[in-house]
Amino acid sequence: MDKPKITPKDFFLWVSAMAFLYVSVFAFVSLIFDYLNYLLPDALQYYASDPYSAGISYEMASLIVLFPIFLVLMRIVHRDIQADASRADLWIRRWALYLTLFIAGVTIAGDLITLIMYFFNGDVTLRFALKVLVILLVALAGFAYFFADLRGYWERNPSRSIFLRWATVALVLVTIIAGFFIVGTPWQARLYRFDDQKVSDLQSIQYQVVNYWQAKQKLPVTLANLNDPLSGFLVPVDQQTGQTYEYAVKSLRSFELCATFNAETQAYSSSARTVPIAPGYPEKTGTNDVWQHGVGRTCFERTIDPELYPPYPGKSVF
Repeated sequence: MDKPKITPKDFFLWVSAMAFLYVSVFAFVSLIFDYLNYLLPDALQYYASDPYSAGISYEMASLIVLFPIFLVLMRIVHRDIQADASRADLWIRRWALYLTLFIAGVTIAGDLITLIMYFFNGDVTLRFALKVLVILLVALAGFAYFFADLRGYWERNPSRSIFLRWATVALVLVTIIAGFFIVGTPWQARLYRFDDQKVSDLQSIQYQVVNYWQAKQKLPVTLANLNDPLSGFLVPVDQQTGQTYEYAVKSLRSFELCATFNAETQAYSSSARTVPIAPGYPEKTGTNDVWQHGVGRTCFERTIDPELYPPYPGKSVF
């Protein structure tokens, strides 16, 4: 019997299906990793980034678009095989399946080697162990599925193939939806970014207030006094509302800055870390500012220490 010939349709179906599969698997694993990074942050990491800007949005989009395309392409392939059993012997099909088995096998071996190596080094944390488990389960599932496909198992058991397909779809959907409960919706993330911008603006204003005091030995009466056409500095406004930030002089060297926030401080927000009261000055014990905030109007009172932030040369403290 002559071997079946490969048509352009066969070639592009298998190449596209495998490409979409690999990208979907990578996006799925990366998405799980991002969830673990968010739920189990690394104590040695200075601060985390916004999970959506860190890749979650791209991974979700990849799964939503590419994974259904992969399922459709594989459905077309299986229908062709059902109509003509000789299509199962196409060399490109066997190459694609064996390549996938090889990649899955190498991944499993590498995953176990990494786990054992970190175990011997005493560096196995819960987050790391869960990531290793995720890779192992995904690789094992892929190896088992395509090994069965190579043996013709799914053609002989179409009902089980359909069940597995819908189970996989359900798993992907649950994984995507779970992200909204773990890290919040994109709309919530936008509100968090507004809060982060407000903290950044307040830090910039605070720096200018300290710089103003060092130059003149008095605090600005209003924020408008900080506008400087020569340096190009303009006092920022709340990007969410378009309103000016609140500022009040409390004493000769104390002032207060206020803003209205949408939510409590997020773990990945800049307000979760501490910074010197005036950027560019050496950090010393007791000079760190805390920008953590709750929901609603929050004020930050600051007092300038002239020993830590002395007047510029030629100036004296009142």
